Amino acid sequence: MSTTPSDLYYTSSHEWVRREDDTVVVGITDHAQDAMGDLVYVELPEVGDEVQSGDEAGVVESVKAASDIYAPVTGKIVAINEELADSPELVNRDPYHDGWLFRIQLTDVSELEELLQADEYRDLCQSEHDH
Repeated sequence: MSTTPSDLYYTSSHEWVRREDDTVVVGITDHAQDAMGDLVYVELPEVGDEVQSGDEAGVVESVKAASDIYAPVTGKIVAINEELADSPELVNRDPYHDGWLFRIQLTDVSELEELLQADEYRDLCQSEHDH
């Protein structure tokens, strides 16, 4: 059973968001990495890129599939996880901590209210599983 920490926000495209003051850390969920299998490559945005909520901001590739990563909020990329270039498996091993993808300086904090809470995300995963 995949884990869904209750202190994070989620998107229907399986990103998680951790708020830290006026920035957010973004990654893919345990459910997403589990569904994809072993990651072999992670493409991240450039630091300084401006992203709109819903924009494609990267790609994760596994032996089975490639999946786009979307920016969950609007803002500027202020950091990326450089370690993933050499160690994409960090996303599989620890998706909520060492396997984070990038950090965004928020333009509008109220956008967080449009994201899913943990229980809503769990329900979404369950309904996908049931179909």
